[in-house]
Order: sequence, then structure tokens, then C-alpha cells
Amino acid sequence: MNEMSGVKLKICGISRDIDAQYINGAMPDYAGFIIGYPKSRRNISEERAAELRALIDSRIKTVGVFVDHPVENIARLANSGVIDIIQLHGSEDGEYISELRSITDAQIWKSFIVKSARDVEAARSCVADMVLLDGGLGGGTAFDHTLLDGFDRDFILAGGLCAENIKDAVLALRPYAVDVSSGVETDFVKDEKKILAVAQILRKPF
Repeated sequence: MNEMSGVKLKICGISRDIDAQYINGAMPDYAGFIIGYPKSRRNISEERAAELRALIDSRIKTVGVFVDHPVENIARLANSGVIDIIQLHGSEDGEYISELRSITDAQIWKSFIVKSARDVEAARSCVADMVLLDGGLGGGTAFDHTLLDGFDRDFILAGGLCAENIKDAVLALRPYAVDVSSGVETDFVKDEKKILAVAQILRKPF
């Protein structure tokens, strides 16, 4: 899985059975489910997440994306094996993360929408296991990457990434992982060719 570039790949917004098939064909490191957030067109229920987990290769870690969700619900999904990693994409703070850690051992990622240096500093000081830096809430929007000059912790890069720009972004920023969703879609649904294209780029040495 992406051993050549050293950068891990997450495909987010999995919602259909055929998406799971595409994921199995591309073998990214992570597959993301947006759970319990009706404002997203990629939203799925907890039950649907369990169905999709059963369809996805066990070597691929599943990530549950939540926005200000009850900690008990998140922990139940993590502790039952539906998701391997928790990604928080709302106003969750250090106290929330601590509460979550008290009831599950799953790794916790925290997303930050980067608009200013203040957002970057908040990400730097976050107590989560990993931070994800994004340009928006699932809208495929890139942010000003120059804001990351001197950023000194591992991070996941998201926002506007696709086959056409992902190599340049990785070379410039050297993220731990990249998170792609709308960049591997056509007409708002996952596109197998685009998923494979991104996966193949990251598998080549550069």
C-alpha cells in the first residue's frame, strides 16, 4: 500500500457497494465513511457503515468521519470494529477527545479547516493522534498551502486533491497521508478510473 512514495492514501465518502469494490481494487490505506451528518451528500447511517465495512478488504483501515457526534455512538462503532480510526470534523475540543479516549482505544484524528495562521496553530497544538488539514467541509476546496511553512507535526492533507495535482502537493508539503474525495468523483459519485489513477501516482517513486 503506497510503499513507493511513502505517503498513505485515504479515499473518503464511501457510500455505495460499488464504491467498496473500487476501493478493494485500488487498495488505499484508508477508506472513509461520513456517518450521521445529513448535510453531506455522502452521509450514511451507522448500519450502512457496518455493511460497507464487511465489503471492504480487511487490510484497508476504515475511518469514521463525525461532526459533533455523541461520544458513546462513536466509541461503539470503533469498539465493534466497524471503524478502525475516528476522524472528528466539528467543534470537538481537547476535553471531548479525552472523554472519547476514556471509552475507546481507537486512534483519533482531528480535522481543521485552514483559513489563517490561527487555524494552523490550533492544529499544531491539538491533542489528537493526527491532524487533518482541509480547505472546507468536504467541498473539495484547497487552502493556501503557504500557511504550512514551518509546520512541525505529521498531518494529513485534504482539500481539492486529484490526480492532476496530488504529486505536486505531496512533493511540496510531504504530508503523512493525503485524503481524496470529490477529486475521485464524476457527477458526484466515486469514479473507479480516478481512484485508480490517484493510487497509481502515489505508488510510483517520486
